Amino acid sequence: MKNDYDNLNEGARSRTRAKRRKTNLILNTLIVVVILLIVFVSVNIFFSNDEEAADNKNATSEHEKDAASSGKKDNKDNKDNNGSEKADEDKNGEKKEQSDDGTADDSGAAESEDSEDLGDPVVTEGGSDANVKQTIENPGWQPVGTTQSGEHAPVFDQNSVDWQEMILAYSYATGIDKNNMTVWFNQNNGAPNTALGTVSAKGSDQTYRVAIEWVDGQGWKPVKVEELIQNDKR
Repeated sequence: MKNDYDNLNEGARSRTRAKRRKTNLILNTLIVVVILLIVFVSVNIFFSNDEEAADNKNATSEHEKDAASSGKKDNKDNKDNNGSEKADEDKNGEKKEQSDDGTADDSGAAESEDSEDLGDPVVTEGGSDANVKQTIENPGWQPVGTTQSGEHAPVFDQNSVDWQEMILAYSYATGIDKNNMTVWFNQNNGAPNTALGTVSAKGSDQTYRVAIEWVDGQGWKPVKVEELIQNDKR
């Protein structure tokens, strides 16, 4: 009886141990499965993050490339526009320069024609008195024009039109700008419709005595210019 009882107990313990081993095996298997799942999920998350970061990086790179390309294009467009504008400016500048040159050429031609009309001045040593260094006469001198009409009589009033036209004739004969001229003397020259003026450029010691005469309808015309040794009207 004891052996049978012992055999039953032994069998029960064997089944219990077998059941425990089976249970442990299942638990271990589940643990391994859980660990594998955790590893799998972690790997997926890691690679997903890497791929997302790579995608973001690629997207950023592409955006930067697009921005750079756009910037280059804008710069190129701006450069082209600036080049076109500069070309237009240069072209306009050339046109203006050509126009200016043309005007200058026309003016030069006009001056040349005037010089030809004036002819060559006749210069002689001395003059009407001992204070004259040289006398200049030019058959090409023309009347300077006038705004006056009707019968003329010289008016030696500095505020008169006639006086201003006399000054213009003195400027024409001597080459001194009327706005830079000092008039030392301006009076009748001993005959009707004549005048005699002593003038010099402001700040200059070179003085001229100029004889002019009136031409009806055309204004005052230079007749003779005497360069003085010294200013006798100072």
